[in-house]
Amino acid sequence: MKNEVKLYVGESLGKYGFPNGHPFGPDRQDAFWREAVKRGLDKRASISDPRLAAEEELHRFHTPKYVAWVKQKSEEGHGTIDYGDTPACPGIYEAAATVTGSALHGLDTIMSGYALRTFQPIGGLHHARPEGAAGFCVFNDVGVVIDTLRSQFGIRRIAYVDIDVHHGDGLYYPYEEDPDLIYADIHQDGRTLYPGTGHAHEIGTGKATGTKLNIPLMPGMGDAEFFKVWETVEAHLRKHRPEFILFQCGADSLAGDPLAMLQYTPAPHAHAAKRLCALANELAGGRIMGFGGGGYNRANLAAAWCGVLDEFLKA
Repeated sequence: MKNEVKLYVGESLGKYGFPNGHPFGPDRQDAFWREAVKRGLDKRASISDPRLAAEEELHRFHTPKYVAWVKQKSEEGHGTIDYGDTPACPGIYEAAATVTGSALHGLDTIMSGYALRTFQPIGGLHHARPEGAAGFCVFNDVGVVIDTLRSQFGIRRIAYVDIDVHHGDGLYYPYEEDPDLIYADIHQDGRTLYPGTGHAHEIGTGKATGTKLNIPLMPGMGDAEFFKVWETVEAHLRKHRPEFILFQCGADSLAGDPLAMLQYTPAPHAHAAKRLCALANELAGGRIMGFGGGGYNRANLAAAWCGVLDEFLKA
């Protein structure tokens, strides 16, 4: 197996975003790419072109009714796809399906032995549910990857680690009763931030009790608090021994993000990436996929994501 990192960037993937000054604008990939080129990361990674997901691939996680609704709203090009946060704009179906299709291409690349790790800055749309959009997220690319790992590759025990400032509710609740989805999420306390979920007592239900870890941090907390609780995440993964790791590294947890109140520097993102690569090597045959997630201060997302990519490349 090649010790190679596939990086997913391209014009069609960068189009995922919303116009008219929306926080999740279509300029986010460009902000990352400029910093990646400045650091020379573009010469160290293997660049892969995005691809569009087929409808039947989206149906692995999303209901056919919802997929059809997104396509309709995309063609209409106005209104909202959810209750107001996620606008319907022309081409949003194709852009969202490209986020998912690129993730699936990355998964195929790893499972076929052409790479150990992938990084997709425009991805990790962790609020979308099987039946609906939410929080700027149209299709849940990671949810489709999880269900594809199981249905196409027979891998059941999967870890999902999320350090985006917002709780990954679109992945926690669909898998809340699933004992083989090992979940760990460090985020700003839901009593102070959207989506209002991810409380410490939410640890999974039924046979999955104890396989889910939610660590809420209060506004104003920063690197010191992150590094302290990170040890709990590593212990959680070692206890449950996943076969594959998915990492959502939203940069909206850095100080200065306009939508949230945690105070990280880029250091936690680089540390999490380094340690997860080591855990992937130890537990999962090296297999890890990284997704950029949120982040609305462009300098912050460029720094955090480039730190993650650099660690993926060094692992």
